[in-house]
Amino acid sequence: MPKVSVVIPVYNTEKYIEKCLESIVGQKLNDLEIIIVNDGSTDDSETVIKRWIEKNKQKEIEIKYLKKENSGLSDSRNFAIPYVTGKYISFIDSDDYIDSNLYSHLEQFMDDNIDLIKFKMQTVDEKGNILEKLDGPIFEKCKGEEGYEKLCTNDRFLDPACIYLYRTEFYKANNFKYKVGAYHEDFGLTSLIILKAKSFVSTNEYGYYYLQSDNSITRNQNYDKEIKKAKDLLGHYDDMIKVIKNYEISNKSKELIKRYYTNTLILKTKELKGQEKKQYINEIYRRKLYKNIKPYSLKQLIKRIILKFNINLYLKLR
Repeated sequence: MPKVSVVIPVYNTEKYIEKCLESIVGQKLNDLEIIIVNDGSTDDSETVIKRWIEKNKQKEIEIKYLKKENSGLSDSRNFAIPYVTGKYISFIDSDDYIDSNLYSHLEQFMDDNIDLIKFKMQTVDEKGNILEKLDGPIFEKCKGEEGYEKLCTNDRFLDPACIYLYRTEFYKANNFKYKVGAYHEDFGLTSLIILKAKSFVSTNEYGYYYLQSDNSITRNQNYDKEIKKAKDLLGHYDDMIKVIKNYEISNKSKELIKRYYTNTLILKTKELKGQEKKQYINEIYRRKLYKNIKPYSLKQLIKRIILKFNINLYLKLR
C-alpha cells in the first residue's frame, strides 16, 4: 500500500502541469501513487501528461491516468477516490506544486491513529518568488472538534483542500463528496471533514506552493462569477445546516461552524453591488444568520443588533 495517493485534477493547465507532476515524482518519500484526472481539457494538457508519463514509467511510483468529460474540480476529485489505494489522500491543483520534502516531513504523522494532517501553503508568482507565507496555529494530536476551534479563531486559510492529508479509510468511510457544479467547494466541505475527524494534527510544514498567475487574477475579476459564488455560498450554508444535524458533536462545535459560515457569507457582500447585493442581503436576512453570532460581551451584543438590521454598517465596525 502506498503511503500517499496524490490526486491531481487537470483542466487546461498545459503551461503548469509538468512542473506540478515533477514536484510530486521528485518527493524524497517515493512510496506514492499519482492519480491524474484529465477533466476534459481542450488545450495540450493531455499531450504534456502522456509525454511526462512515458518519461517516468520506469520509476517505482505508480501513475494512473484517468480521463473524463469536463464537469469541474469537485467532480474530478470525487471521480478519483475509488482509484485511491494509498494510506493517505493528498489533493494538488495542477497549476500548483509542492516542496520535495513535504511528504517525507509529514511521514511521522502517518499512522492509523491520525485521520487528518494539516500543513501550510505559500503563495508564489510564476517565477517562483514567494509572495506570502500563510501562517496558522500548530498543534499536536487532538479531536477534530478541538482543532477546529483553534483554526476558526486563528487561521485565515482553514478551507483549502490541498493543505491537508486525509487518511483514506476515514475519508471513504464517511463518503465525503465535494459539491459538483458549485464554487467554493473547499469551503463547503473542509469544516465538515475536520469536525468528523477523531484525530487531527496541524504542523508547521510550509510545503505547498499556491500559484498566483496573471490568469487567476483575471478570472477573479469576472463579476458574473462573483454572483454565482455568492449563491453557492448560500447553498453550502444550507447543506451544512442539514448535515450537522446528524453529527455527533457538541453544541459548541455546531455554534462554531455556523458562525464560521456566517462570517464568510457576510463578508461576501463586499464583492457584490446593486440589485445582486440587495438580493443577497435579503437571503442572509431570510436565514436569520445574525442568530449565529453569539454575544459574549456588551460590545458583541451591540454588533449583533446592528447586524440584524444593517449589514453594511456591521461590516464597517468589524
